[in-house]
Amino acid sequence: MKNEYIGRSLQRRGILDKVTGRQRYVCDRKLPGMLWAKLLRSPHGSAEILRIDAEEAKNSKGTEMVLTADDIAGGVPRFGSVLRDQPILASGDVKYYGEPVAVVVADSRESAEAALKKIRVEYRPRKAVTAIEEALAPDAPVVNDFHRSGFEAGKTSHPNVLEEYEFGWGDVDSTKKRADHVLKNRYSFPMVYHFTLENFACAAALEGELLTVWTPIQHPFILRRVIAESLGIPQSGVRVVAEEIGGGFGGKGYPKIEPLAAYLAMRLKRPIKLETEFHEGFCMARRLANSTTIETGFDKDGHILFQDIETSYLAGPYAAEGPRIAQKASYVACGAYRTKNARVSCKVVKSNTTPATAFRGFGMPQLIWALERQMEAASRLVGVERAELRRRNIPLRGETLVPGDTPVDGDWREGFEKALELSGFYDAKGPMQGRGIAIGIKNPIPGSRSNALVRLLADGSMNVYVGTTEMGQGARTVMAQIAAEVLKLSPDRITIHMGDTLTVPFDQATAGSRSTVSMGTAIRNACEHVNSQLKEYVADYFAPNDPRGDEMNLENEIDLENGKIRFRGLEMTYQEFLLKYFGPFQADITGLGVFSGRKDKNSLLGGTADFWEVICTAVDLTVDESTGAIRFNKIVNVSDAGKIINPLLAESQEAGGSLIALGHALLEEMKYDADGILLNADPLNYCIPTSKDVSLRTVSSFVENEDGPGPFGSKGIGESPVIALAAAIGNALEDATGISFTSLPVTKEKLFFALKKRKQRAHHIEPRDHELENGV
Repeated sequence: MKNEYIGRSLQRRGILDKVTGRQRYVCDRKLPGMLWAKLLRSPHGSAEILRIDAEEAKNSKGTEMVLTADDIAGGVPRFGSVLRDQPILASGDVKYYGEPVAVVVADSRESAEAALKKIRVEYRPRKAVTAIEEALAPDAPVVNDFHRSGFEAGKTSHPNVLEEYEFGWGDVDSTKKRADHVLKNRYSFPMVYHFTLENFACAAALEGELLTVWTPIQHPFILRRVIAESLGIPQSGVRVVAEEIGGGFGGKGYPKIEPLAAYLAMRLKRPIKLETEFHEGFCMARRLANSTTIETGFDKDGHILFQDIETSYLAGPYAAEGPRIAQKASYVACGAYRTKNARVSCKVVKSNTTPATAFRGFGMPQLIWALERQMEAASRLVGVERAELRRRNIPLRGETLVPGDTPVDGDWREGFEKALELSGFYDAKGPMQGRGIAIGIKNPIPGSRSNALVRLLADGSMNVYVGTTEMGQGARTVMAQIAAEVLKLSPDRITIHMGDTLTVPFDQATAGSRSTVSMGTAIRNACEHVNSQLKEYVADYFAPNDPRGDEMNLENEIDLENGKIRFRGLEMTYQEFLLKYFGPFQADITGLGVFSGRKDKNSLLGGTADFWEVICTAVDLTVDESTGAIRFNKIVNVSDAGKIINPLLAESQEAGGSLIALGHALLEEMKYDADGILLNADPLNYCIPTSKDVSLRTVSSFVENEDGPGPFGSKGIGESPVIALAAAIGNALEDATGISFTSLPVTKEKLFFALKKRKQRAHHIEPRDHELENGV
């Protein structure tokens, strides 16, 4: 049967409000009797707090309270989604630049800001560590004693290693001895900020026994749990309302300032608004930096025999989401390649830097940068053309990717060949023109759960209740399309309700490109539950005593189409039938739907992948040798999507993700000095891509074999465009210039000096020291 609403490019719901400025955000929220809270942040990367003098601030006009860690009886509440280790205010010392040491609560924003300037803090600075090598040095200062027990118990190899994971399969050591070709290289990836236009903000109020928090959060149910644990109250006493998100990209997925705002609201019994300034965001969230060493062995024909991978992710001083990201990403460190023998060692390293959190791609851009640059180097070593080398190692459908996990679930070679074709990979090239290709992969959240509730109302319209958050990906639109298709109801008759933990059923998270598959499945199941009830009522009303009922299965004679019921020559709208069946008092038909991912207690991650998110990215670029500037002639993304629900939204996700990847590939890096001071925490000194950096032609294509586990055979694609582009750019740059980059970002300056060094060496001129660039 032809789909009516699946595969159609319906306009994203709410888009006009966003582009016209009518959209209201949490920073616009005002509550009766609301107080304003402002944070005093540390100017040091690591320091002991000797004294805080807040007397003048407490007496400042309009000040309701000045709070420090010493003012909290019974110890400072701590929070964290993985480990409850981060204090709501620094206690005893500060562990990163920008850590909150005090909060002022006042009757206005201006009063709070004025009082903040009157607080005097005396520090004793200490040596800070801001890089992986520094943190792992034998004499490195311990970043956070809170986690020292893991080292003392022998669970980690260094006091600055928060978590350590080792896993693999096959026999790597013996395979090394018989490999025809072996290469080993190290690659690095920088700290990157999310750079959202909406500042971090939240509001909290105690309404009777119910603590309500309004915040632009991706995962409201995780926040509900974290606040309840941090403040020692039951989850039933916490309500989280996920407000519209003005840019998140993972940075607004997990708790940051919300536990403090909730604590203030409970303590003062007044509504609290805690809103940060733009530059403070740099001190609140970032992507994990990474260093990866890969040793790869091949046979004489270029087939991978083993991969031996050591990878370290640089977290901040607290766990935040670092362990979960590192473990989940390193699990697929071997990429979308057939690897019969593998060994992966992963460390989560603490540092005196901004706490690290999720960023679109969840740790995979770091590893794919390393892996795909390694494959490029391998093609030269083995003597096999670079696309052909990849082709020989892409597994076929049904083959094992990670032993014990979901087999290969798509025709990945189809996407690879399509990317080569669309990019003109083998076409003739001009001077300083290069092409590169890379394959990215990511696994969704394993063993996750989503619930949906739908109500078909008496007038034939529908309400859908989900815990998914709309954050620009178009979930509200796609979910309406899924419900409309199953119920044969126009999407404009369907309203999606999201993100209020008091009214919507549980959803694990809006992350991992899982929502269309997991929540979409729950919605489909809930709508099918409504359909079955509706057909049952029709059969009961029109043929209650039909003697053929049991044999003929009356419900199979009922057709639903375009909001109408057809049965034995009769036709009526849902509204007309419901009025006939339930009478003038009417009634709703409620459907419940559940999605449960596959759990596996023997799996490292606790479950198996619902699907593999795979993308093939190709780049065509030209380098200006005189300046180091790069012009992108074409960027091609081909995702294994299963089935596209909304082509326009899918293409928009691919384009937006590519822009993010351009940033960490060519421009973005958070820079710290030797004292742990963040040097570029502002929009002038932290560069992001603009419209000038966008490709002249961006092409998005999809492999649609309807082989996914989601509704209508769909898979997730939301994070894939971020994963492989940097590696494809690195490969294209090498193709154009002959220069192999191993560290990101490849800035214009880095490329310029590398080109200059190449020219000097061609003329036997030794480069000057300042022209020797790291990572080339």
